[in-house]
Order: sequence, then C-alpha cells, then structure tokens
Amino acid sequence: MKKIKIFIALMLTLGIAYLASSCDPETYSLGKLPDKSEIKFEISQDFAVDPGGNTVNMTNLTDGVTLTWDYGTGRSNKKQETVQYAFKGDYTIKITAVTAGGLVELDPVTITVTDDNLNYVNDPLWTYLSGGVGNSKTWYLDLNAEGVSKYFAGPMYFYGTDMGWLEGGDGGCYGGDCWNWNPDWNGNEWLFPNGAEDFGTMTFSLDGGPFVTTNNLSTGTNEEGTYFLDKDNHTLTFTDATMLHDFGNQDCVESWSDAKLFSLTEDTMQLGVFRKDGCGGRVLLVFNFISKNYNDNWVPEDVPDPTPDIDLNGGTVGDLLSTTTTTTKTWHLSPDSPFDWTDLNGTLLNGWQTAADYEAAGWPGYTSADQATVINNKITFSNDGTVTTIDSNGTEMSGTYTTDQSTNIISFEGITPYFPIGSSWATVGTTSENQWKIVKTATTGSVVTDIWFGKRDESGKSEYMVFHFVLDNGDTDPDAEVKSILTSNTWVLDSNRTYDVATSYGALQGPTIYSDFATWAWNPMPGDQYAAGDVGVDYGDMTFNADGTMVVNQWADTGSMVQLTGNWSVTEGELTITAEMLHPWSATHEVNGSLVGDNYVADWTAIRTFKIEPGALLLQANRDPAGSGEDAFWITWVFVPKS
Repeated sequence: MKKIKIFIALMLTLGIAYLASSCDPETYSLGKLPDKSEIKFEISQDFAVDPGGNTVNMTNLTDGVTLTWDYGTGRSNKKQETVQYAFKGDYTIKITAVTAGGLVELDPVTITVTDDNLNYVNDPLWTYLSGGVGNSKTWYLDLNAEGVSKYFAGPMYFYGTDMGWLEGGDGGCYGGDCWNWNPDWNGNEWLFPNGAEDFGTMTFSLDGGPFVTTNNLSTGTNEEGTYFLDKDNHTLTFTDATMLHDFGNQDCVESWSDAKLFSLTEDTMQLGVFRKDGCGGRVLLVFNFISKNYNDNWVPEDVPDPTPDIDLNGGTVGDLLSTTTTTTKTWHLSPDSPFDWTDLNGTLLNGWQTAADYEAAGWPGYTSADQATVINNKITFSNDGTVTTIDSNGTEMSGTYTTDQSTNIISFEGITPYFPIGSSWATVGTTSENQWKIVKTATTGSVVTDIWFGKRDESGKSEYMVFHFVLDNGDTDPDAEVKSILTSNTWVLDSNRTYDVATSYGALQGPTIYSDFATWAWNPMPGDQYAAGDVGVDYGDMTFNADGTMVVNQWADTGSMVQLTGNWSVTEGELTITAEMLHPWSATHEVNGSLVGDNYVADWTAIRTFKIEPGALLLQANRDPAGSGEDAFWITWVFVPKS
C-alpha cells in the first residue's frame, strides 16, 4: 500500500511538471474513484474444517483492484488468503481497496469464532516464543547497559540476504548470497551507534490471543499489537507493533514488523531484518535476544585473568623481587610515571611517560612538583618472605608476602602497602584480597629495573590500575645481579660434571668446551683431553670479593699451591680480571701460563664471559696459535660454587 501511495504521488508530481512545461496543456485524471458497492469480495468461515469457525477464507472478486486484509492477527494483500484463529472471540476484518482512482475503505466484517483450536499454536516454536498457551514470555536484546552480552558474542550479527532458519536449508543457506559475520561487541561498539544501554523488553503472549508488547527504551516507544509465527516458513510478523531494536539502526531497516526467524530455543532467539541498500548495502541484520529467565539467572563464567608474558630475569616472581644472592631489594615509586592503567594483557591505556604527560592530561592531578616527594615511597622485599614499606610521610610498615609463580600474584599478610602519590587524588593500594599482580616489567642492560604492580579493578572493568616502581639506589646498577652472583660464592672447576650433565655432544658435559661458537663445538669429558682436566681433581678455587679484589688459589703441576691476587669488575655483564683465571695445570699446554713455564704467548687474564648465572660461571680463554701453529679458538671452562 505504501508503494502504491508513493507511485500515485509520483504520478501526480510528474503530471503537474508536464502541465507546467507543455505548450498545449491537457487535462489528466487518476480515474474515477469507485463506490465501495462496486468492489466485490467474499469472506467465509469453513465450518467443515473447524466447527468453531476458526478457519476464515478471504477472496478478492474485483479485477483491477487490490484488497488489503487487516484481520487482527496480521495483514495481507493476497487475492486469496486463509487465516486460522487459535482462540475464540469476535474478530473484525478491515478491508482497504487500492484502485486507479485512489483508496476506498470498505465496510469491516466481523466474524465470530466460538471455540478454541489450540492446534494452531501447539508447536515447540510457539511455546519457546511465548511460554505456551495461557502464558507470556519476555525477551531482552543480548547487550546490557554495562556492555555485557550474556550468551551471544554480541547483540547483532550480519548475514547474506539468502540466509534464514539456521537448522534448515544448507546450514541456513537458501540461495546464492550466503555468508555471515558474528562480531564481538567489545571492539565493535559501532554496531550500535548509540552505544550500550537498557534497550527495554519485548513480551509475547498466548493468553487469549497472540499479543505482543514492546517497551523500547532506546526509541522511546511503547507498542501493543499482535504477532504471527509462521512455524513452517520461519517468519515472525508484527501487527501494530515493531521488533525491539536499538535507536542507531532505526532508519536503516526496511521493516521492523517483518522478521526472519534464524533460531529459537528456550533461552535464545535470533531475528533477521533487511538493512536498506543506502545504509551500507542490503544485508540481513540479525538481532540476538535472550529470555528474561536466562538474563535474570545468568552467572558470569569464572574465566581466570590472563597472565601477561613478562621478563622475570630468568627466574621466578620471588627471584625478581629478591633473589637468594641478593637478600633484599628495594623499589621506589617512579617520579616520572608513577601510575597508569593497563588492560588485562599489560598494555598501558594512557601511556604516560613523564610528569608533563600527566600535566597535559590534567585530570590525574600529578605534576612535576610531586616528583621529589613520590620517590620517597619505597617497598623492600626480603628473600625470607618479609616486606617493609616507608611512605613519603615517613610512615613505616612491615609484614610478609608470598608469590604465585603461575599468576605473578603477590599476596600480603600483616601489611597493606599504601602510598600517596604527591598532590594527585590517586594513591597506591591493593585489592580487597590484599594483592598485587606483576603485569609489566622493563630491563636496563640484563637486569629488571622497573615493575608495574597491578591492582585489579573490582567494579567490572577488565583492567588494572598499575603502580610503577623502580629498583632503588645502588640496586639500579644494571650489573648488580651479576656482581651479586660472583661475590656470593667461592668458585671451583666443575670436575665432577654437576652442571648440565644431561646434554649431549657439543653441549656442556664437562668443565671444558672447545668451540669457535659459529660452526663447531667439542665438549670433551673430564679425563678425555688434557685441557679438560681430570675427574674429581681439586685444582683450587677462585673468589671475587665485594671490594673489587680477587683471590685465586691455583694448584700447579709441581704439586705446590700458588695464590694469585688481583682486581675484578663487571661492565654490561662482561667480567674483567687482572689475576689469572683458575684452570687445570694441564691446560697450560693450550694457553700460556706463568704458573708452569712459558709454552705459548697468551694471557689467562684476557678472558671472555660466556655465561654468569646463579650456580654456574662459564669463562673463556682464547687458545693462541703462535706456539702450536694451529687455528685459534675459544676454550670454555665451567665453574660451580664450592661446596
């Protein structure tokens, strides 16, 4: 009918335009408007099919005229239409004739249905939709005001124009245009241009008739009408009402009263409507609904937060805070970027790097004048499980802590770390469970010098408020960890093969490796080669003192003990020594040593650091070819702590 009205209006417009431009005006007419008595139709009840008169046949008997039947539970403009009323009662059928001369409203016809025939609504789909005869059922769009979709990935999916009932056809395909995209709401908020909100409710009833009520809060409309579920063709038609939907798509759908049924269960429903071609192309927008019962009883799935991949300096969370070789570590709040927020994967949401960044934002309240105060907020972790804090006001606290290696979570007992952040409204605190989570780290050289401790948001947001702490004072030396490893032990050659004994040829099996570390390596077993030493032989020990001095007690092949002294230092992980490195006396055949003659021109102090880690020290000396006439290559000796 709407199209006919548009056509008539268009013809009138064209006619007027033509008259205005014609040299020889003519008279045009839409034709004679017939009297309603000239329009013939027939409405009858089939009592043979339904003794109560539930089946009604409507027939248009007038050529050249289209009749629109409004029969109370739906509308049709077919030449012949059959309606089956499930419930008894009086039904008034309104009839409008579309003629060449215009619209003619015919006298309505009222028919009486004397008995119920619930077979017409006795189907699982009718029950899923309405709750069954005598009941009603309320539905919600699957997106609440907090932006949460409780069953579907999001509130709206996209399907090709030949898609429909997903349990039929070829997986829901009934033609050539078959595809679908089911986007999540998070990250695709543009799906509903006006955002997440309380969209209202849509209620279907079978109490005395197929009634529908929509309380559409998004569009600000309340509608009451009827509906018809075609269980065979899987369509849902609204009369005097529209489907619940968002306001942002209000003007982009061809009809909110005619929907394709894509799926329907006890708890979920998907209804598809055609998007207008001018709104990005004609596709089916499929709106996802959940029942009130599902909505009200939904419990969020207990999905653990992800544990971001962070640099733990090769150890555990506990090692990062305070290793066995460094009994305590002190961390102070960063004066440049003391706080921020991250997502659950540790990505900074604001990315503030300097005090000027906070000042530019304004709302954090942190300024450059706060930097000198903030740095006085400190926390010290000890390897015995104790923790102490001192804030910028001089308040001290102490307690204990434990760490969870699988989640990077720190739990506190007897202390709740708390620090003011200058003049900002923000403060450092813990969760209601008195916990932090390490969500981000940064290194300087080979040492982790920055930690972002995260306080999990407990209001429903998937984020952390993070507090940026920096390794304090002397601990900020990037080589502090290496120095601590060196000074914490007296070192001996690994003649008993305690380090990496499980590996195979070419890796670490004994105390010595021959290699150019590019194309080849040979790892002789103790006793297999003179430079490798012998199993169980005490060749002496080597000590690095905290004051930068070193002592090497070296057994010589003469059977005497020689003590050498010198100095040591570490720069960017590389060890430099002035006393000769401890080595098997037999290795002097490979590298010159003052301990036993002067066989080759080489220097036992000219070493290279291969690896330094807790429990192992791997140092290299370069075999000099001057005396042997052979190629030079690195020889690696493995040292372990003296027991």
